[in-house]
Amino acid sequence: MTSRFPDSFAALRIPDIRYFIAAVGLFSIGSRALAVVIGFQIYQLTKSALALGILGLVEAVPAIALVLIGGYIADHHDRRKILLITRLVSFICAVALTILSLETHAVPLIGLYAVIFIAGIARGFADPANSAFEAQVVPQNITVNGATWIGSVWIAASIIGPAMIGFVFAGFGAAGSYTLISILFLCAWLATLKITRKPVIKPQHDEPLVKSIREGWDFVMKTPPLWGAMTLDLFAVLFSGAIALLPIFATDILHVGPIGLGFLNASPAAGALAIMLIATRHPPIEHAGRNLLWAVAGFGVSILVFAFSKHFALSIVALIFVGIFDGISMVIRRSMVRLLSPDHMRGRIASVNWVFVCSSNELGTFYGGMVAAAIGAVSCVTLGGFITLGIVGFTAWAAPELRRLRFNPQTLERLP
Repeated sequence: MTSRFPDSFAALRIPDIRYFIAAVGLFSIGSRALAVVIGFQIYQLTKSALALGILGLVEAVPAIALVLIGGYIADHHDRRKILLITRLVSFICAVALTILSLETHAVPLIGLYAVIFIAGIARGFADPANSAFEAQVVPQNITVNGATWIGSVWIAASIIGPAMIGFVFAGFGAAGSYTLISILFLCAWLATLKITRKPVIKPQHDEPLVKSIREGWDFVMKTPPLWGAMTLDLFAVLFSGAIALLPIFATDILHVGPIGLGFLNASPAAGALAIMLIATRHPPIEHAGRNLLWAVAGFGVSILVFAFSKHFALSIVALIFVGIFDGISMVIRRSMVRLLSPDHMRGRIASVNWVFVCSSNELGTFYGGMVAAAIGAVSCVTLGGFITLGIVGFTAWAAPELRRLRFNPQTLERLP
């Protein structure tokens, strides 16, 4: 007798997927821990929301400037090799941050920014290569299951990294934290090395760089569900600003220090992990567009609750719900990009997606720092929550194909 449920562990039965998941998990633990440490360290040094905003800009500029070229390279070269090179650069950057932080009373702010800038360059090439390489590692018939497991591990890492690093920072300072992050990045590189080589899938016609990049943009712009989902995520995260300002909330509003900051950073990931584990059996793609819109609306409401909270426990709960709704959105968007993209253009389409992701995250940090410096952190996050709700309404009206987008959960074919 066959089960009416799909095999929840289908992706985990393939060795290369297990190595890929391990690499994603280890690198994500290190990356999320790094985001907490560098933000808290810079706020300790400056006590300035503006300095946090500049941190987001320093990482965003190289990542956004290079990600389209990174997508072109991912479609013309060995994606595994690109990941090995860029993850090695990330490891070197973490070692550099360790060295810069050894003298706790003489940490050069410009040096921290410079290392993060170099890490942003690596990210510009790594992010589209990783997305495109995932499509080679995960067979198409288990796309949603694979995306859900990979997303779940990424979210679990987003819980472990911030929660763990808060205690490490409190006990061993920034230098000890960066040392641990360096080890995690090295282990992620070794896991990537274990994945078997995949064939280089080049476009049928070798087009010039600019024309090839434009082809990726043209495909996204001619596919309303793709640009609608990407735009929705861009503006929702860009204007919410809550995560970027957590060092201020932890220090000046909730008074919970680095350990509390770690738990605040981990809370959205905890909510997202719970919903993603549910999605391994009940993927939310049958009514993908409708579910995405409701999820982003719930994200905005949760941001508003967090903005008005003055209690640590309520703030934790609000951020958990931020993660729940963001997790639903993430599963849907990952599946959409995979299912609606032709194989020979995956790198370029992934790079377009990462332009939106980088813009929303790092430019969101810059926006949050600028606005919080002008009107305060609470007012900034409150404004962002209301803007998010307005964006959901506008997107539902402007992109009806996204609103009506549906997939068959069994065959993964797009439904009329």
